[in-house]
Amino acid sequence: MTSVTKRVPIPPKGVDYRGKLVLAPMVRSGELPSRLLALHYGADLVWGPETVDRSMIGTTRKVNEALGTIDFSRLPSNGSKDPRKDQKESLIYRLHPEREGKRLIFQIGTSDPERAVQAARIVAGDVAGIDVNAGCPKPFSTSGGMGAALLQMPENLAGILEALVKEITPEFEIGISVKIRLLETRELTEALVRRLCATGITGLTIHCRTTPMRPRERAIREQLKMIADICRETGVACLMNGDVATRTQALELISEFGVDGAMIATAAESNSSCFRSEAEGGVAPWAEVVEQYIKTAMEVENRWGNTKYLLTHMIPGKLTVYREMTSAKSYHQACKILGLEHLEAQAKEIDEKLNITPDTEYQGRKGKKNKSAMAAGGNRGGNQNKNRHEGKKNLAERGVQNQPAVALNV
Repeated sequence: MTSVTKRVPIPPKGVDYRGKLVLAPMVRSGELPSRLLALHYGADLVWGPETVDRSMIGTTRKVNEALGTIDFSRLPSNGSKDPRKDQKESLIYRLHPEREGKRLIFQIGTSDPERAVQAARIVAGDVAGIDVNAGCPKPFSTSGGMGAALLQMPENLAGILEALVKEITPEFEIGISVKIRLLETRELTEALVRRLCATGITGLTIHCRTTPMRPRERAIREQLKMIADICRETGVACLMNGDVATRTQALELISEFGVDGAMIATAAESNSSCFRSEAEGGVAPWAEVVEQYIKTAMEVENRWGNTKYLLTHMIPGKLTVYREMTSAKSYHQACKILGLEHLEAQAKEIDEKLNITPDTEYQGRKGKKNKSAMAAGGNRGGNQNKNRHEGKKNLAERGVQNQPAVALNV
């Protein structure tokens, strides 16, 4: 294995990604309560969801003293221009400086160096690092030349990183990183990684899938050692992403492939206790995690629609309580469905603050409170995604050619 020849200096207010198990950036699943939950269960760092540069530019930074948060909001661009009409600002990004600030990485969606710097400068003073998304395959990102589209424009991607390193790092004393995917061949991936590591970044995350691949398809790890060696040669920390389900598995993969850390996505979306070590109890029952999540979501007054979305990922889909949750229209209804009587009063207060007024009040099955909902299946951990790798295609069909046949450790 190549010995360490250099190490990119970690800025005074930045973080070293080495030895870290972190929460992946996930749209909708990476909002504030999800990040706080991951930290509660042992995540070392958390990435926020990809936030497009244009959406951040023009926001106003406000300290929310009631919640202890910092909110970035703006008036809607398509709203009424009539000064006589009150316009409600849209919340673009919310962070908690005390509970996550020094462990929060802001991921930016961008295709332009100048806009990237302009947007990053707005939030850089409140986070521990800026990460560029160069891996999202979804049309909302790639259609604007962002995300995985940047993989086909390596010089533009490198230019974005160089601009951020030049402008943001000296001013805010935090590091710049990038998250990418595998390219079609080993040679293309190697060339890309070498180019990006020369920009001055402190960290690089490799999602072990190509752009056409989807989460249900098994991650490809044949190129990991090569990528890790390049990062080590240039002093850049290397994180791996793709089919990492628990802290125990992450440590095994870090040792096997020589990377510096690992990132968890899907498993954390359904059960954040995957960040706990076996000594700390490992993956907790879903009911315990759901209760902790609802408490956290109410503490930061998370938008109900987002909270409900996460709950339907955290509750096993075959249970009756899952079907009932899909019909919930408020925090109070959710607490009744889950049998969380001790949280109902708080839930009512939050509903009032958020102006949530469901048409009908949930009474439970057959007019009775559902006291046992949390007990039904509540002893199950995070295994509901065990079939996500079914339907695996061969390497050629998945966008990777001329790769050696190596057994995959998943």
